Amino acid sequence: MRALLYERFGGDVAVADVPDPVAPDGGAVIRVAASGLCRSDWHAWAGHDDTVRLPHVPGHEFAGEVVAVGAGVERWRAGDRVTAPFVNGCGRCDWCAAGQAQVCPDQTQPGFTHWGSHAELVVVRAADLNLVAVHDEISADAAAALGCRFATAYRAITARAGIRPGEWLAVYGAGGVGLSAVQIAAGLGARVVAVDPSPQARELAARLGADLVLDAGPDAPAAIAQLTGGGAHVSLDAVGAPQTASAAVLSLRRRGRHVQVGLLADAATAIPLGRVLAWELDVLGNHGMPAADYPQLLELVRSGILDPQRLLTGTVTLAEAADLLPLPVMPTAGITILHPGR
Repeated sequence: MRALLYERFGGDVAVADVPDPVAPDGGAVIRVAASGLCRSDWHAWAGHDDTVRLPHVPGHEFAGEVVAVGAGVERWRAGDRVTAPFVNGCGRCDWCAAGQAQVCPDQTQPGFTHWGSHAELVVVRAADLNLVAVHDEISADAAAALGCRFATAYRAITARAGIRPGEWLAVYGAGGVGLSAVQIAAGLGARVVAVDPSPQARELAARLGADLVLDAGPDAPAAIAQLTGGGAHVSLDAVGAPQTASAAVLSLRRRGRHVQVGLLADAATAIPLGRVLAWELDVLGNHGMPAADYPQLLELVRSGILDPQRLLTGTVTLAEAADLLPLPVMPTAGITILHPGR
C-alpha cells in the first residue's frame, strides 16, 4: 500500500510503498477513504510522543470501509462503513467495561502506538469495542473529522465541562478542535467567545456560531470578563501553549470550569494555580472520546444540529500531505482532509 512515512523525528516525510497490514486477532483492517491532518500528527513527527517507533506512518482521524477482520470479531464484516476514536481501548479491562476506553491503561492509538491512517489501509485493534458505524448520509470526510478534534471537543464541552444553555464558553485557538468546540457549544445553546490571532480563523469561528471573536493577546482575559459580565463559565485551551492555557483559566468567572485539550509539555507551569485556588476553579483534562459515546454525537450530526462538514477547508493527496505534515500550523483554518487513494 501507499502511505506517508518518516524514518526519523523531524525528518523528511515521503510517500512510500509499504507492506499491507494483516488483521490481528480481534482487530480489523480498514481501507481509508479520508484521513484528517491534525496537529497531534505534527507532535508525533517532532518526537513529542514516546509511544511512536520508527519508521512510522502517522494519521489517527479516519473513516473508511472494513476490508478484513481477525479471529474473534463478531460485530463487523467486509464492506461496513466505519470510523473509530483515536484512542482504542483494549476491550478487557474495567475501564473499557465501564465505557471509559479513552483512559484504558492498555490503549492503542493508530498513528502513535502503531502505523496510522495516512495510508491506504489502517489497523484497528479490539474492533468490536472501537469501531463505530457511519450512516450512509454522513460523508467519509465528515466522519474522519469526528475522530479526534470534533469528538474531543464534544466530550470536553459536554461530559467534562457540562456546558449548559446560556453559559459563556471561551475558546482559545480557532483551529480544528477550537472551531469544533465553537460549533458544538453554539448548537447546544451556549454563548461563545473565540480567541485567535488569525483574522481568517476568527471569521470562520463567527460563521460557525461564535457570538464574539477576539484577537489573541495579553488583554483577552480582561476583555472577556467585561464582555461576559464577569468571565466565562467554561474555558477551553485548544492550542496547548503556556500562554493560552493561562489566559483561558484567567478568562473564567469565579467557580468556572477549564478544560485542557491542547497538548502541554508542562502543565504545572501553565496553569495559574493561585487563581484556581482563590476562585475555586475546576481544571479538567480531556483525552478524546470512547466509541461508546459516539451514538449521541452521530445523532446530532444526522439531525443537522451539528455539521462537521462546515469545518472542512480543503482536501489533499498523499504527496501534498507530505509537505503539510511538518508544519506546526496548517496554512488554512479548519480541517484539511487527506484522500490516500488519490
